[in-house]
Amino acid sequence: MTPRTVFHLEVNPKIPRRLIRLEELANNLWYSWDRPTRTLFARLHPGLWDAVGHNPKAFLKRVDEKLLAEAAEDPVFLASYNHILSAYDSYHSEPVRRNGPSGLGPDDLVAYFCAEFGFHESFPIYSGGLGILAGDHCKTASDMRLPFVGVGMLYRQGYFHQTLDNDGNQHALYTDSDFDDLPVAPVIDRDGRELKVSVELPGRSVAVKVWQARVGHVTLYLLDTDLEENRPDDRDISHRLYGGDRTMRLEQELVLGVGGVRALAAMDLKPAVFHINEGHAAFLVLERVRMLMGQGLDFATALEAVAVSTVFTTHTPVPAGHDHFSDEMILTYFDWYLKEVKILPEELLSLGRTPGSNDFNMTALAVRGSRFHNGVSRIHGEVSARICQSLWPQIEPEENPMDHITNGVHVPTFLFQDWADVFDKFLGNEWRSRLCDASFWTRIDEIPDHLFWSTRQSLKSQMLYLVRHRIAIQHFRNHGSEAHLDRLLKYADPINPHVLTIGFARRFVTYKRALLLFHDLEWLKQIVSDPERPVLFIFAGKAHPADVPGQELIRRVAEFARMPEFEGKILLVENYDLRLARRLVSGVDVWLNNPTYPQEACGTSGMKAAINGVINLSVTDGWWGEGYDGKNGWAIKPAPEGMDPVRRDREEAQTLYEILQDQVIPLYYDRGKQGYPVEWVKLAKRSVASILPRFNSMRMVSEYVQRFYAPAARQGAIYAQNRFENAKHIAAWKSRVRTAWPGVRLQRLDTGPKRIQFGDRLTFKVAAHLNGLGPDDVAVELLIGRTTQTDRLSKYERFRFRPEPSVDGSDQHVYTLDLEPDLCGKLNYMIRAYPYHPLLTHPFEMGMMVWL
Repeated sequence: MTPRTVFHLEVNPKIPRRLIRLEELANNLWYSWDRPTRTLFARLHPGLWDAVGHNPKAFLKRVDEKLLAEAAEDPVFLASYNHILSAYDSYHSEPVRRNGPSGLGPDDLVAYFCAEFGFHESFPIYSGGLGILAGDHCKTASDMRLPFVGVGMLYRQGYFHQTLDNDGNQHALYTDSDFDDLPVAPVIDRDGRELKVSVELPGRSVAVKVWQARVGHVTLYLLDTDLEENRPDDRDISHRLYGGDRTMRLEQELVLGVGGVRALAAMDLKPAVFHINEGHAAFLVLERVRMLMGQGLDFATALEAVAVSTVFTTHTPVPAGHDHFSDEMILTYFDWYLKEVKILPEELLSLGRTPGSNDFNMTALAVRGSRFHNGVSRIHGEVSARICQSLWPQIEPEENPMDHITNGVHVPTFLFQDWADVFDKFLGNEWRSRLCDASFWTRIDEIPDHLFWSTRQSLKSQMLYLVRHRIAIQHFRNHGSEAHLDRLLKYADPINPHVLTIGFARRFVTYKRALLLFHDLEWLKQIVSDPERPVLFIFAGKAHPADVPGQELIRRVAEFARMPEFEGKILLVENYDLRLARRLVSGVDVWLNNPTYPQEACGTSGMKAAINGVINLSVTDGWWGEGYDGKNGWAIKPAPEGMDPVRRDREEAQTLYEILQDQVIPLYYDRGKQGYPVEWVKLAKRSVASILPRFNSMRMVSEYVQRFYAPAARQGAIYAQNRFENAKHIAAWKSRVRTAWPGVRLQRLDTGPKRIQFGDRLTFKVAAHLNGLGPDDVAVELLIGRTTQTDRLSKYERFRFRPEPSVDGSDQHVYTLDLEPDLCGKLNYMIRAYPYHPLLTHPFEMGMMVWL
C-alpha cells in the first residue's frame, strides 16, 4: 500500500440566528438536570446525539447545518425551543432564594472544594458517588440562589471507559477530552488574558490555568496544569482523575487546595466560608493561613481565624481510606512554606499527626483546620467520630465535634420526566417547591394505582431497551452469536416488562459484597427458576484499575452469570456511567444494596431509586439506617460488629434469600383481578412518600446552610473583628489552657446523701485545682440520669456549677450547684470539667476534659 498522510479538518455549522441561543443552553450545565433541553438537542439528530455522548456543545459543532436550517423553520421545534428558553430565563432571573431565607448574607460567599464533580456523562471529571454528590450540591445551591462557587480540577482524562471480555475481565480505556467540546471557558483577568496562578513544588513553580463552568446560577472554577510552560510531568498533574502514584496524588491535592485558594484571590473573590468536601482539598487550610500571616498575624492566630470559617465533610468510613503522605514528602513539598511562614517542621507536621502513625493525615489536617465537621449519615457520623476520636482525646466519641448531615439527591436530575408529568397532573406544580414537606407527599396516594403501576412499567421498559443495547454491544464485540444473545435477553423484554427485575449497580469494592447474592447457589437457583415467577438480576459497576480484588468480584459475577442455571437471569452490564445509572435507578423494581456494616458512608443510589417508585432491599447501613421505617421497603439487619466474617456473610445471605423468597417475589406476582400487584404499588407509594421529602438535596443543603455555613460565616466575622482581635485572643487563651490543663484536677467537698425525697434540694460543692487558669476558663458540670437509661451521655441531663468568689487568692476554686432532681427512682450522676470560652465554636473543640 502506498504511504499516505491523513490530515484532519473540522467543519462547524453556522447556527441560524433564530436558534443562536442553543449555544447558551449548551454552555450551561443547567441542561444536566433539565431533560427537555437535552431532548431538544437529541431530536435534531438522535444518532449524532448518542455518538457525542449526549454532549450539547460537541453536538452543535458537528451537526449538519442543513438540519439546523430546517429546525429554524420547523414550528414544532421552535415551539419547544421557545418553551425551554422561557423556562431557562425564568430560572436564571429568579430574584429571591427559594425555600425560605438561607441565613447567609449576600456577601457570605461559600467556596466548595472537591476533587471531582459529577453533573452529567458529557462532562467526565468524576468517578463516582463523591463527584455525583458534589454535582448535586452545586445544582441545589443554584436552585436555592445561594452565594456559592465550586472549585475543582479540569482533568484531561476523567474516569475510565470500561469494557468486559468474555471472562468478565475488566479493561480500562482512557480517552483525552477536548476542552473545546466541554461546557467550560477560560477565566479572563482584568488585562484580558487567560487567568493563571502558580503553585510551588520542589525546585519549581507550576502554572495553573483557571477555567469556569456555569451550573445554573453557580460558577464552578476548574484548575488545569496541562500548559506548554510546564514540565511534562507537571502537565500530567491534572491529566487523570485519581491517576498516578503517591507523588502525583500529593501534587494534585496541592494544586487543588493551594492553587484553588490563589485562583479565588486572583479573581478578587473573598469567601466567607470554605467547605472541604473530603480531605483531598485540605491544603487550602495552609494556604489561607499563609495569606493571613501576610497581614501580620502569627501562625496560631491565623489558624484559628481560618478554622472557624471552614467546614469539613468526610465521606470515608474506614481509617485506611483517608489520604496520608510520609513526613518526608510533606517537608520536601512544603520547604518553601516553612521558610516563608517561619514555623518549625514539627509545627506543620503536628497538624496532620494521628496516634500510632508517622504519616501526615489529610483528614487530621482538615479537622484541625476547621470547626464544623460532619459525616454523611447518622451511622457514618458515629463511625467518623470514633475514627477521629484521637483528635479530641479526652472527649467521648458521641460528644466530640464530629456531626453528621445525611446526603440527599437532586430531584430534578434523578426524577424521571414521566413522574414529573404525573406529579404535575395529580399534585399540581407546587410539588417542586414542597420537596421537603413530608405531609405534602402523603398526597402520593391521590395518584391512581393503575397509573402509578403503568408509569413504573414504562420506565422499566425504557431501562430494558438501554440494557439490551449495552449487552448487545459487549456481546458482539466479544464475538457472541445472535442466537445466544436472544437467550441472554430472554427476560429483559421491554415489550413485556413483567419480570421482577432487581438492580445492583455501584462501585465494585469488597465491602459492598457484590457476591453475597451468590453465597448459596442452590438456594439462589430455587429463587430464580420458578417459570411462573421469574426473576432478573442486573449488575453494573466499575472497579478501580488498581483494585485487583474489586476486579475479581466483577469476574466472579460474570462467571456466575454464564452458568446454565443462571443464564439470562443474571446480566452484567459494562461501563456503568451516569446515563445507565439514571435508567437503572428509575427502571428496576427493587434496588439491592448489601454492604458490610458499618462501611457504607451513605449510599445515595437507593434514594434515587426510591423517588422513582423503586423499592429498596438493603442492609440498614448508611442512609437506609435512617430511611427504613418498617413499611417502605425491606431491611437486612446487620450482624453485630466483630462477628466472624464468614458467619456474618452466611447469616446475612440467609436473610436476603428469605426476604426475596417469602416477601419480595410473592408480593410482586400477586396480581389479582386488577392485573397489577396492589400491595406492591401501596409499598412503592409509601417508599416515595417517606423518602423523597427526607433525602433530597434541598433538605441537605438547607441543613448545611443553617447548621454550618451561616454559623461559620458569623464566627469568621467575629474572629476577624478589629484586625482579628478575637482570633488573637482565643489563640493565646488556648495556648495558656494547653499548658495548664495537665495540672487541672477536681475534688468533691460535699458528702452527698444516698437517698432523698422528691422535692428535696441538694447542694454540690467541688474544689477545682486550676493550675493557673481562672474560674471562668473552666466549666464544671453535673450529668444526671436514670440508671436504666444512662448507657449514652446524651441521655443525661446537664447542670452547670457556678464558681464561688475566691477568698484567699489560692489556685483552688470552689464551684457550687443547687439542684432539685425532677426524676424519681435510682439515678446516676457524674461531675466533670472542661475548658470554656464564649468564643469557642464547639464546647469540646479543645478535646480536653477531666472527670471527678
